[in-house]
Order: sequence, then C-alpha cells, then structure tokens
Amino acid sequence: MAGALEIDSVSPNVNGKLEILTDDLIPTAVVPEPLPKVVTAAGGGPSESEEDDEGLEKPPKKSREIVLGRNVHTTCLAVTEPEANDEFTGDKDAYMAGVLARYRKTLLERTKHHLGYPYNLDFDYGALGQLQHFSINNLGDPFIESNYGVHSRQFEVGVLDWFARLWEIEKNEYWGYITNCGTEGNLHGILVGREVFPDGILYASRESHYSVFKAARMYRMDCEKVDTLISGEIDCSDLRVKLLANKDKPAILNVNIGTTVKGAVDDLDLVIQTLEECGFSHDRFYIHCDGALFGLMMPFVKRAPKVSFKKPIGSVSVSGHKFVGCPMPCGVQLTRMAHINVLSSNVEYLASRDATIMGSRNGHAPIFLWYTLNRKGYKGFQKEVQKCLRNAHYLKDRLRAAGISAMLNELSSTVVFERPRDEEFVRRWQLACEGNIAHVVVMPNVTIEKLDVFLNELVEKRSTWYQGDIQPPCIAADVGKDNCVCALHK
Repeated sequence: MAGALEIDSVSPNVNGKLEILTDDLIPTAVVPEPLPKVVTAAGGGPSESEEDDEGLEKPPKKSREIVLGRNVHTTCLAVTEPEANDEFTGDKDAYMAGVLARYRKTLLERTKHHLGYPYNLDFDYGALGQLQHFSINNLGDPFIESNYGVHSRQFEVGVLDWFARLWEIEKNEYWGYITNCGTEGNLHGILVGREVFPDGILYASRESHYSVFKAARMYRMDCEKVDTLISGEIDCSDLRVKLLANKDKPAILNVNIGTTVKGAVDDLDLVIQTLEECGFSHDRFYIHCDGALFGLMMPFVKRAPKVSFKKPIGSVSVSGHKFVGCPMPCGVQLTRMAHINVLSSNVEYLASRDATIMGSRNGHAPIFLWYTLNRKGYKGFQKEVQKCLRNAHYLKDRLRAAGISAMLNELSSTVVFERPRDEEFVRRWQLACEGNIAHVVVMPNVTIEKLDVFLNELVEKRSTWYQGDIQPPCIAADVGKDNCVCALHK
C-alpha cells in the first residue's frame, strides 16, 4: 500500500482559498429522509467459490439484501396551478420561497454528512450569479461558431487548451469539448475508438465504471471483461490472454485512471507494452483513458503513471464536478484531431459542424470551469491533491488503529473498508458500498475534523454491531490479507 507520496511542484497561477458552505443550520427546518425498506436483489451470480490472485478463496456469491433509494413519488413536491388571485395575494410566491428555504437547509445538512461519492463541495461561485439570467448554449463544435450567439465558446476553448497543456498535446493536434457528465466522456471516447476500428473489440477491466459497459451495449460492440488484481488495477496477464485470443481484430481499450470503488490506477505503460508484445502495432489499437476523478490529481504526484498524448493513446476524459468542484455535472473530453473527422458532420441549421454526442450543451459549465482553473491554477490544485492524500492516509491509519479492515491504494484518496452493518448509518454518511466493502473518497472539502466525527460515530456504532458470537466480516478477498484485520487475519 502507499507510502509517502511526493507532490510535483509546478508554476503557480492564481492562489486563492475558496469558501465552503456555512454550518448555519436550523435542524427543525430540515426535511427528514426516512430509510427505505430492505428488498432482496435477484440474480446474485454464480454460487461456486472463486479464487483470487493471492490464493484467497472468495465466499460464494449469493443474492443479498440491498436498500433501494426512496420512491420519490411519495415525497415529491407537486406542481400546482396558481390560484386566480395569486398575482395579488402573493401566496404562491411565499409558498415557493418557503419550500426553497427548507430545501437549502436540507442541502446544508446532507453536505455535512457526505463522504462516499467523489464530489468536491468546497467552492464559491457567487461572482457568476450575474450570468444566471442568460440561456447559454454551446451548440455543436466548440471551435466553430454557430448562428446561435448566446454561447461561451471562448471560455470552453480556453478550458480545453488548459487540459491540452496538462496532457501534452498541441493545439492544432487535438479536438475536444466540455461534456454534460463523465459518462458522456466515456461514451464519446469509446465511440471514436469504434469509428476508427469498426470491427474492434472493447477491452475493459471488471472494475471499470459501468458507463464503459453501457457504451458496449449501446454501440453493439464485442466486449472482453479483463480480470483485476486485488488492488483493482487491470491484470495485464489476463489482458494478454484475451488479446492473443483475438489477434485478428483491432483492440479498443479502456484504461482506468482511478477505478470507481477502489481508486486503482491502471498502469498505462504496461498496457501499451502488453499490446505491443501481443503483436498489436500502434495503428491496430485505440486507448481511451477514463480519468473521471484521478485524471486531474495524478499530474501533481511524482512517480504516478503519466497520462500524455505523447504516448499512443486516443482520448482522455475527466469529470468537472468531481475534483475541480463544478456545481453541475460536466466533464472534459479530448481526442486527437486525426480521429474526429470520422464523427464530424456539417449541420446547416447551426451553420456549424458537430461531432459531440448531445448537440446542445450547457454553456454555463465552461464558465464555471474557467473560473476555477483561473482562481486555483496548477499550484492550487497541487495543494489540494497533497491535502487529499494526507487526509486519506490519516483516515486509513485511524481505521486500522480501531481494528477495522481498510485499504488505501497508492496514488489514491479512496479509502476502502468493511461495509457498516447498519444501512441507516450508510445512508446518513452517504457511503458507496459494494458487497462487503464501502469506501470514503477524501476530497478537498473533507477535513480532519469531519473525518474524526465520522470515525468516532463508526467506532461507537460498531461496538453495538459486533457482540458475542457476531464477528466483523473477512474482506481479505476484496482488500488482500495484509489489509484485513478479521479474526482469521489479525
């Protein structure tokens, strides 16, 4: 697991500390969220035991009880017609103002207990409020102005150029756009690969984001799921076997720059080496790098695998609402200019071209990204990366000191630990769970103080979960024997 990590020192831009949400909260104004009923998930997978790379026998896979989210229809805010005299009484406006005020209080409370999902909630975009009165739409190609004049292409291209410098590709050699979410970046990157190699096979590790396999279904692509190491990183020995079995067809690969659950980083250089050793020349494979969260963190960590267009990769995508801290879902997708002509088409209606997936795109998102990149700069991101990694180590060490199985991958701020037994506790802290494990993603807004509150509550609750003959689960099959402190591996 990770030791001390070095952080790259880079030239600063603008250095500024962003404000975080105030803790000013009226508890009685918070809308309660009742816990949903437990339901049984069908189709638990194969029942036979499996064995991982370390010789650990995995427990049989069975159907397990899961907790679905609330049926929002039971608590939705109905849309009602205004009364005839509302224009004079103002009752409807007062009602809506009250609803929004209570909703804001709920958001403040839920933000205080947000740990399981990779969103940076440490931001202040008050200066951009003046632009919310405009319908800003970046229709079509960001580099070609359309007839629609209320756009933010000048901000969008500025952001794309910033990422092009980060990933080492010249302005005249790349094409990209700001997407509506991270999934769209994966859908676009894999689509470009499929268009370059129509008969190519998609290879992705089993721990890749579900959007990768969604893309395979959408595009009717043959897809090979590649095994992973205990860390969650792609197993290049299994990749080699699958590549050699399909040598007659081009390869389209998804490389994870941070997996969803364990935060594992696939070794890009080893993937490329494996392709070459299996006889795939550079004109017979396409690599898309899914850097949703860690794609923007790794450039500031020394000895981290480098994501660069100087290597034979085809595209890279990151999410803008994760480490950057944009308040609406968005992302950045870059690919090589040489590839994009297979997708681009003229649109007379726009007086432009379009190679995007969605067509209409949120024109506010590029402004938010541009604003943050200018305020923080490279030095600001470097400091935030350092803080996240340091706090992640703190969390992992405290969990282990409390006798709780925990794992932290090198280069990652995602701390994996045993799944809490109490689903109400899981929902309170908004933890992401899979099987017997859960994780906390340490983001810039996650302070030591917040982690202490979480840890103290977890330790207190855990003392009531495991009493007598009830023992904590063994999660060695998920995190490795060295990270499991169950009765068997303690």
